[in-house]
Amino acid sequence: ISSLLMTVSPDMPAMFDGMKLAAVATVLYIIVRCLNLKSPTAAPEITCQDTALNRYLLKSCSILTKEYIPPLLWGKSGHFQTALYGKMGRVSSPHPCGMRLYLPMQDGATATFDLFEPLGDHLTGDDITMVICPGIGNHSEKHYIRTFVGYSQKQGYRCAVLNHLGALPNIELTSPRMFTYGCTWEFSAMVSYIKRAFPQTRLIVVGFSLGGNIVCKFLGENQANQEKVLCCVSVCQGYSALRAQETFLQWDRCRRLYNFLMADNMKKIILSHRGSLFGTRSRKMEIMDLSRLYTATSLMQIDDNIMRKFHGHDSLKEYYEKESCVHYIHNVNVPLLLVNSSDDPLVHESLLTIPRTLAEKKENVIFVLTLHGGHLGFFEGAVLFPQPLTWMDKVIVSYANAICQWQKQQPQCHQATDCTELKGKA
Repeated sequence: ISSLLMTVSPDMPAMFDGMKLAAVATVLYIIVRCLNLKSPTAAPEITCQDTALNRYLLKSCSILTKEYIPPLLWGKSGHFQTALYGKMGRVSSPHPCGMRLYLPMQDGATATFDLFEPLGDHLTGDDITMVICPGIGNHSEKHYIRTFVGYSQKQGYRCAVLNHLGALPNIELTSPRMFTYGCTWEFSAMVSYIKRAFPQTRLIVVGFSLGGNIVCKFLGENQANQEKVLCCVSVCQGYSALRAQETFLQWDRCRRLYNFLMADNMKKIILSHRGSLFGTRSRKMEIMDLSRLYTATSLMQIDDNIMRKFHGHDSLKEYYEKESCVHYIHNVNVPLLLVNSSDDPLVHESLLTIPRTLAEKKENVIFVLTLHGGHLGFFEGAVLFPQPLTWMDKVIVSYANAICQWQKQQPQCHQATDCTELKGKA
């Protein structure tokens, strides 16, 4: 036996070295695949009609036609971008100083929003207000909102940020109702207040994720809602909850896992208000609904058992159809910028036919699709560490600035004998 061991032992190190190399190669392969390191960087894909305004916007917003370059090591992974947004929000977020306002609603609810005054003059010298609707369960204290508000303030914008009903942990509900996927009541109340308090101001409407659905639905519900609105920007929304329903149950890009995590977060928000939602004041919720909430593992189950009942929808299908902006967005006539990312793990690629088709048919719409960015990520940076300001923040403000400058030029255009000719030269 000893002679046999002496015969085999000289080959053992080489065999172990081979195993190590194979293990290292496997790990590197997994890292390259997971981080999508071989994916190229590219300028966003832009869909729009060839109009004077759109040519002006694309020329003025050069960031839209340049390469979006995410952090080298992890920025090409939609999962990492989304996870970093979800966990950290942003890096080195500012703490803008604002004032919280409370608006009583007709059904007894109390809408809240935070108002932030500009930190300088706007480049046009005009009074411009950003009215902002955050993502699902979000509010003005979220890092990505604080970063965007801080940047906008420095560019001369007043900012009004809606706090979704029930999202703030220290604000109690005053009626048995909380925010839903497409309810525009609270956002409408905030916009109405801004119009009354600042009659000279013009509005830039901004929505993130679920907030994008709400603002597009709000503008499309009633043409009067578009008065004093210069433009609208929607980032990373899904456009149709009914179409997204099936995709959220698929394991493709781990969408089912994200569904579970988002459902778990929604459960925590709902349960934090169980006294208001399931107490004696509630006529729409029953104890059985509460027990179903505990066992829910998807947003669809929560929507079916809880959310649709806030507005009396008879079925989940009816709830999704009535609360999705896809049925209203074609009524939006102000300039509309729709931004999505190809590697967004929450928004299935089949949903992107909605904004693409809309941009092909309506001259006021520009659809921007980036190769990378994840869900509300869009981080920029050299190798590892992201910059505090994201590509998304820069795009929104750049687009808003261009719209404001275009509108500022219009009175000069109206004095000309041939307005169309001047627009064509813009």
